[in-house]
Amino acid sequence: MRKSIRKQLTVIFIALTGLLFLANYLINTFFLEDFYSLRKKDVLIEAYDSLNENITDQGKMKKESVQEFEELCNANSISFIVTDRDYNMLVWTDTAYAQSDYLRLMLGRLNGYGIGLDTVDPDSILVKNDSYTIQKKYDPEVAVDYMEMWGTLDKGFYFIMRINMESIRDSVRISNDFIKYICLFGVILASVLVWFISGRVTKPLGELTELSKRMAGLDFSAKYTSGGSDEVGQLGESFNRMSENLEKTYSQLLTANNELQKDIQKKEEIDDMRKEFLSNVSHELKTPIALIQGYAEGLQECVNDDEESRAFYCEVIMDEASKMNGLVQKLLTLNQLEFGNEKVVLERFDLSELIRNKVQTVAILAQQKEAEIDCEVPDGLYAWGDEYKVEEVLTNYLSNALNHVDGARRITVRAGRRTDAAQGDGLEAPGQSGAQPAGNGADETGSGSGRVVRVTVFNTGKPIPEEALSLIWDKFYKVDKARTRAYGGSGVGLSIVKAIMESFHQAYGVRNCEDGVEFWFELKSGDEEHE
Repeated sequence: MRKSIRKQLTVIFIALTGLLFLANYLINTFFLEDFYSLRKKDVLIEAYDSLNENITDQGKMKKESVQEFEELCNANSISFIVTDRDYNMLVWTDTAYAQSDYLRLMLGRLNGYGIGLDTVDPDSILVKNDSYTIQKKYDPEVAVDYMEMWGTLDKGFYFIMRINMESIRDSVRISNDFIKYICLFGVILASVLVWFISGRVTKPLGELTELSKRMAGLDFSAKYTSGGSDEVGQLGESFNRMSENLEKTYSQLLTANNELQKDIQKKEEIDDMRKEFLSNVSHELKTPIALIQGYAEGLQECVNDDEESRAFYCEVIMDEASKMNGLVQKLLTLNQLEFGNEKVVLERFDLSELIRNKVQTVAILAQQKEAEIDCEVPDGLYAWGDEYKVEEVLTNYLSNALNHVDGARRITVRAGRRTDAAQGDGLEAPGQSGAQPAGNGADETGSGSGRVVRVTVFNTGKPIPEEALSLIWDKFYKVDKARTRAYGGSGVGLSIVKAIMESFHQAYGVRNCEDGVEFWFELKSGDEEHE
């Protein structure tokens, strides 16, 4: 096996362990001393505050605070002296470390700071204010680095405090040496443990791999035998059940395969017949249409004895030719949609603007039919779809509404987010709240989850017969053939709607209302606030 999980787990765990120890080592090396220095700086300030509050006007420590102050100094290895303005020592460190030579050295340093003989390196200063200065100082007399604090107490006394920094560096070195040994021991121990534990995990996985290979070769007799009650054991039991189910399914599949081949062949024959029909209709009608239009225009320009008859026949020929040409174009569009010759590209677009523009376009047609058209669409309503195909759906719905409007002669276009996932609920026709859907031809694919936008086109007029609700989406189906012929309908428009919406995998439909008919379709919402 080129890339063993066991080896990968071992290498990864060892690498992580090594990185953790290395990070700890580097942090100790580069940051522990600085962190320790900051803590010691706070300790010096605490000692200063305690000294400043508890020293008397005579330069003595208050009895009740002496022990507490000495414990603070001893715990943090603080050496100090306090002098009067003539540099006579008043209070000093009472430890074995603070011998007389060292105290004189500190006194000399304080005196040098006071009269300006001893300069202070600005880069070494940690804190400086009117009362004291805290700095890092190398003392050449004893060859030791110190953290030093000197200045004036509120009662006018001078003071100096020191903490030896060498102890910090020793602690860092000792800590790093200890981490080295711990790191080495930890890596070795981790390697052994991971190698052992990963072996127990990868062994059953190897068996499952071999089992899957045999199942891939249609050998369903292979079974998982390692057992176990953990996740791997449960996976093995699932493999065994899957093997049994696959064996049964494969047997059923072989049995059904012959029937499926027959069904596929039959379907292909039907598809070929339908394609041939559309292709023949489109081809056969396109040429005579072009001829009729050409001769009709020529006839209209020629001079005949009966001018009125010639003009009448020319108009009839051109009108019929225009209807046939429209039918051909619709059939071609339907053919492309049904057989996937046109790629569906879904984009986010402004549905509100599209609807308003379309309603404005057909407004003049509504006036000619003495109908009133209302548009109840909120601003900024976005949706996902092919904008041009959505416009084609809306055009067919509006055209259908204009051709069938009656009664109060009112058309209402509405749009909004669907408030109920149930088919036919959500946006209601104006004045028809609670009306139940009378039927639809929708394929609900894609509309069962997520937020959707519903567009409805309602027109007053006669309802569609119940038996025709599911048939109006079929090609060439006409509810009222006489009326359809009167306005030049072809019975293809709603078939185009069906093909477009099914290419989107979104719902569409129709329902009868109390005083009219409502057609609707849905799109996936493109509102950013709901994404």
